[in-house]
Amino acid sequence: MTCPSLLRRRPEDTEPHGDLPHEHAHTAGEVAHDVAHAVSEQVRREDTLGQFLRFVLVGGSSTAVYALLFLGLEGFGYLTAHIIATVASSVLANEMHRRLTFRADERVGWLAAQIEAGGVSLFGLVTTSVALGWLDSAAGSAHPALQISLVAAVTGLIGLIRFAALRWIFRPTGAVPAQ
Repeated sequence: MTCPSLLRRRPEDTEPHGDLPHEHAHTAGEVAHDVAHAVSEQVRREDTLGQFLRFVLVGGSSTAVYALLFLGLEGFGYLTAHIIATVASSVLANEMHRRLTFRADERVGWLAAQIEAGGVSLFGLVTTSVALGWLDSAAGSAHPALQISLVAAVTGLIGLIRFAALRWIFRPTGAVPAQ
């Protein structure tokens, strides 16, 4: 495959200047564009890497929703804010994974996706709640940024388990995962 930056070269960029051919200097913008193009192409693919990249994008988006809800509900206490934010962001993430990450909206219903992924989410809720409880007992009233960082780190680890479960365990009978 031809490098996209080669397709944008002007003929004068390849003409010799003096004894040495002029080498095209890539600007940071061109490099960023090429990388963004390559990533966007990969995200559209149905292989494991494409699905994983979409999984990470959905996870990052739902984590941002979690953080906003957590901060907005912080006045009710860290545990109440955590539970509400986790449930809301998990329901959103489960639906986005069903429709976008695995493109299974025609094969898997909303309720089935919520139940299957919800089990892993419940494990995550318990694990992150225990982690927040530990942080609260160890550090007292920890800054919300530290609390959110702890939840994000634990959730990232659980996310790897969740990806494997959604991709290889909770797939419709007879469905073969993309290579």
